[in-house]
Formats: sequence, structure tokens, C-alpha cells
Amino acid sequence: MEAKSLLGRMNSGKNCFSLVVRLLLGLLELFVEFGNIGSLEQHGFARNRAWSVDPNPPPFPSNISHRTFIDLILRHSEEDVKIWPHRYECRLRVALGPGGDLMLTSRIRNTNSDGKSFTFTFAYHTHFFVTDISEVRVEGLETLDYLDNLKNRERFTEQGDAIIFESEVDKVYLSTPTKIAILDHERKRTFVLRKDGLPDAVVWNPWDKKAKSMADFGDDEYKHMLCVKAACVEKPITLKPGEEWKGRQEISAVPSSYCSGQLDPRRVLFSG
Repeated sequence: MEAKSLLGRMNSGKNCFSLVVRLLLGLLELFVEFGNIGSLEQHGFARNRAWSVDPNPPPFPSNISHRTFIDLILRHSEEDVKIWPHRYECRLRVALGPGGDLMLTSRIRNTNSDGKSFTFTFAYHTHFFVTDISEVRVEGLETLDYLDNLKNRERFTEQGDAIIFESEVDKVYLSTPTKIAILDHERKRTFVLRKDGLPDAVVWNPWDKKAKSMADFGDDEYKHMLCVKAACVEKPITLKPGEEWKGRQEISAVPSSYCSGQLDPRRVLFSG
């Protein structure tokens, strides 16, 4: 699977290390504030911290084979205490399968020694490269409730049979299924997002006006990207000391079974 299909914008000419850094740090939103509703950084502080590589990670389960993986660890620091007064350990495993599928597994543990619990939200910050956003549809979220960040997080119910894109979108879909399909009609390719432990899904595209106001975003780049995040937003996670939370997201690309504008549900949404 081509790298930019999963990672979104990727500068050409960069070495492999640069790609890996963006993959590992750019795909994670931990201790997050969604929609500018709190005092933390909107996309969380974890992705801007220095992570270490676990030199002796635990092996994959025996029923999962032929995967290349790396384990990263982030622990509390004195710098974090200023904005997050808790001790924690976060582990992120990034694994690639033989067919190019990408699996992200996160474990977060409360290591407080003072008996205090903490509460947090979480999301994987995945940007997909698409050929033309106007020819993209997302299936699996229809008829669900969502919070619209463009309307002060007011709650609505999705009415269409699929999500299509004609203007800016910034929505948090609630109680979503474990599989979501992103259809790139022009390329005849479908991204399949599978998730566990992450009940919500964020869908975002800035469209033309906001794209022009973003310093790190090209004026026309909104045409070729879509952000779909597996997340836990509506009901934040609370951990007591010693407790651990686990979340997982897997992304794969398959040829689209696209006929009369409909995705064959047996091949994607209800398979595997």
C-alpha cells in the first residue's frame, strides 16, 4: 500500500526516517481537547513529546503472524506536570502486515502513586489521500447521531445513505460500528477502517476557505485528503491507579466493489 494513501500529505524527497516519524507521532491524539472545548492542546500533547523505542517488546499473539512492528513508549515528565498533573504510561504498537495493512494498538496505564484517577479522550489522527474529495463517500455511519463542531457541538442524526462531501465537515459520530468504509470512486479503491475500544469516529475536511487560512495546509490540498479518526470522545475514559485501557485501529485498502454508487457490504463492511 502506498505510504501517502494512509498518511495524507507527505513531502517528496524526504528520507525514510522522516516518514516514520510522521507516521508514529502524527497518527496519535492522546489527552485531547476536541472542538476547542478545554484547556489542553486541541490535538493533545502526546504527539509532541519524545517517545522511546521498546528494545524488548512482547511478541505478537500466536494467531497473528508475519507482521513487522515497533513498540513506542511515552511516560510522564516534569514538563507534562504543568498541564497534566498525573503519572501515566502510554504504549503504541505500529504493525504492518504482508498485504500493506496498518495496525495501531495503544495501551494507556494510570501509574499515579497518590491514588488519584484520571480521565482522558483519545483518537488516531489518520488522514487519507484521496483522488478527488467530491468523488469520495464514507459508508457505515449513516443514520447515526453526531456532534457538529461547526454548530457548537449540537447533536444531529445523519440522514443520507452515505456521507459525501460538498463543503467543510467537522463531525463526531457516536456509537459507531467496528468497521467503516471510505470509497475513492475515481481510483476504484476502498479504505477499510476496523477499530476496537474506540466507539466514536471523527470525520473532517476543511474545504477551500479554511484550507486557505491554515498555515500548514496548501490551498488546494483539501481536494485530496479526508480525515477519518477512530476515537473516544463522547464518553471519556477514566482509569484508576494500576488500570489500563486498550484501543486498536487497523486500516487496509481493497479494490472497490462499486456498482451504481453502492459499496458491496459483504466484501467490506460485514467481512473479516
